[in-house]
Amino acid sequence: MTYDLPRPAGRLLLTPEDKEAPARTRRLRGLGLGEHPEPALDAFADHLAERTSAPYAMINFIDEHRQFFAGLRVPLVAPRTASDEVKPEIGRSMERDHGFCPHVVVRRKALVLEDVRDYPRFAGNPVVDEFGIRSYLGAPLIDSSGMVLGTVCVADIEPRAWGKAGLDTIKSTAADLVGRLARREADGIF
Repeated sequence: MTYDLPRPAGRLLLTPEDKEAPARTRRLRGLGLGEHPEPALDAFADHLAERTSAPYAMINFIDEHRQFFAGLRVPLVAPRTASDEVKPEIGRSMERDHGFCPHVVVRRKALVLEDVRDYPRFAGNPVVDEFGIRSYLGAPLIDSSGMVLGTVCVADIEPRAWGKAGLDTIKSTAADLVGRLARREADGIF
């Protein structure tokens, strides 16, 4: 069994160049996405967290300057790391160089990180130190125009063997959400 895992790069994380960011920003604004929390997307994130048994789930729209979690599920109680350290809460927005979603957007395919410390390129990411994130599973939201709008993802403070089932779940969840967004656009609901 093989998964689409990044190969260790032997260097610290660099946020990938995102040439589509200006066009994506215009598309997101036109769709009314990425500026405010949406209860329906929060519910979608809740459902995804339950399906994957992950403490964190996000629907993330990425523009030129930041990431915005229009759908967000975080634990009710602040998670503690193995050393019993309480980490800060993840908020609705994050810098573009934080997290793993910008990589998913540029790669245009799902990313599985069962233990981010296994990959020097990702182990140095600010979310590892600041929030204690140790595992990640995300897939791109590619609309009918071929534009990557953002991601749907889950994360945990413990290493996770997401496996093929996790990868299939995140990909099907992304496809489901893209379909919902397309229906919303067709119906003129913004």
